[in-house]
Amino acid sequence: MLELTNAQIGGWVGQFVLPLFRIAALLMSMPIIGTQLVPVRIRLFLAVALAIVLVPNLPAMPVVDALTVPALLLVAEQILIGVMLGFALQLLFHVFIVSGQMLAMQMGLGFASMMDPANGVSVPVLAQFFNMLVVLLFLAMNGHLVVLEVLAESFVTLPVGGGLSLDHYWALAGRLGWVFGAGLLLVLPAITALLVINLAFGLMTRAAPQLNIFTIGFPLTLVLGLAIVWIAMADILAQYQTFVSEALQWLRELARAR
Repeated sequence: MLELTNAQIGGWVGQFVLPLFRIAALLMSMPIIGTQLVPVRIRLFLAVALAIVLVPNLPAMPVVDALTVPALLLVAEQILIGVMLGFALQLLFHVFIVSGQMLAMQMGLGFASMMDPANGVSVPVLAQFFNMLVVLLFLAMNGHLVVLEVLAESFVTLPVGGGLSLDHYWALAGRLGWVFGAGLLLVLPAITALLVINLAFGLMTRAAPQLNIFTIGFPLTLVLGLAIVWIAMADILAQYQTFVSEALQWLRELARAR
């Protein structure tokens, strides 16, 4: 008769459950998969499938008794690491959302908002367009495979029970300002062109006060803004490659991966 001890059961459970929490936390917090478009049940099934594939190739996990304080602390640590990696990836997508919001406000399209089905909030149409564009580029260039590779390497570079240092938190907090700066850099030429257009309308108003600038300026600024966005789309791929390379490299540094 096969007899199993508590240590054997705890070792088997820890070998599978602890990596599962890190994988599930990443899938719940990362863009695309972690949005409301993907049901929670599908995300959980995908996390279990990835855990089944990764666990045989992972280093040995610490043996702990289930439902004890050390086991709960290890679970909390895995959830924190997964959420940290997912949030770091979210910053890349918010660069384009912030840039779309700034450009929409400048060209007078900020009033045109729609519900973002991924996050459940109302965003300008231009920001939602940039968001869908970066999602398609991210999937087309296998960015999700790079994220899974970093996740697998994180079990070696950030082993279970190894803990997190303050450098991780400072690195994560230091990148929050990068979102606004990168978003502004992305749309700076378009915003500069729109500023020149607004200055031209201001000079027209001073030269001809009887001219109704609100009747002419608003639709003309909107049309010219759309034309500027259309012209800027020719360089969007190069801009995306720059930002995604920096974001994924920072993700590797955060996980201490190669």
